[in-house]
Amino acid sequence: MFLMDQEIFLRLGFFLGIFFVMAFWEKLRPRRMLKQNKLNRWLNNLGLTFFNSFLLRIVFPAAAVGVAFLAGQRDWGLFNRIDIPELFAGIICIIILDLAIYTQHVVFHKVSLFWRLHRMHHTDLDIDVTTGARFHPVEIILSMIIKMGVVLAIGAPVWSVIVFEIILNGTSMFNHSNAYINQAIDRFLRLVVVTPDMHRVHHSVLIRETDSNYGFNFPWWDRLFGTYRDQPQAGHDKMNIGLANYRDPKWLQFQWMLLTPFSSNYR
Repeated sequence: MFLMDQEIFLRLGFFLGIFFVMAFWEKLRPRRMLKQNKLNRWLNNLGLTFFNSFLLRIVFPAAAVGVAFLAGQRDWGLFNRIDIPELFAGIICIIILDLAIYTQHVVFHKVSLFWRLHRMHHTDLDIDVTTGARFHPVEIILSMIIKMGVVLAIGAPVWSVIVFEIILNGTSMFNHSNAYINQAIDRFLRLVVVTPDMHRVHHSVLIRETDSNYGFNFPWWDRLFGTYRDQPQAGHDKMNIGLANYRDPKWLQFQWMLLTPFSSNYR
C-alpha cells in the first residue's frame, strides 16, 4: 500500500531526473545536428506529454499499479496462484511486460487502424529526449488498457509494475535521446538495453528501417524475432527522421499532432 501511495512521486521524480540528465547530455554531446526549431518542438512535445499524463489520471486513476494491487488482494493472475519467491516472480513479470510492449509496438505498425494512431510518434522531424513521450492520447489510453490486461493475467506484484513503469519511461527518454555514445560502448550496451543509435534506426524515413528495432527496454526481442537492424543505410548523421508524407513542419504543432490519425496520408 505504501508503494501505491508513493507511486506518482516515484515516477515523477525518476522522470524529471532522467529527463534533465538526458537533456544535459544531448546538449553537451549531441549525436546529430537537429534540423527543426528546438523550442517549438519541445513546447509541443512536452505539452502533449503533460496532457497525456493528466488524461490518464482522469481515465485510469490507479492505472496498472491499481490493477496489480487488486489482483494481489484477490489472487488473480498466474503469479498469485503459484508458489514462487516474489522477487523471482517480479523479475519475470518485468520481462513479460517488456515483451508485451514489443508485441504491441509491432502490431501498432502492422495494423492500419493502430498505425493511424502510432504514426504521430513518427511524424517528429527530429529525434531527441522529448520524442520519447510524444504519443497520441488515444494510443496512450489503448496502451494502458493492454498493459492492465497483461498485469491482471500474470498477477504481477505491485512493486514490479512500478519498477517496469519507471524503466519504460526512463529507457524511452534514453533511447530517443540525441546523446552521443562511443561506438564501442554502444556495441556493449545494446546487448542489455536499447541504445539511442539502435532505436534511432526505427525513426528513419525509409520504411524498411522504420519496420525494425521495435524494442523499448530490452534489445533481445528484435534479435529473437528477426526485426533487428544494426545501422541505418545512410548513417546516423545523414539519415532523415520522420515519415515521407509528413514533412510539413505543421505536424510538429500540438493541434496537428492530435489530428494526425485523421489525415488521408498513410505513410
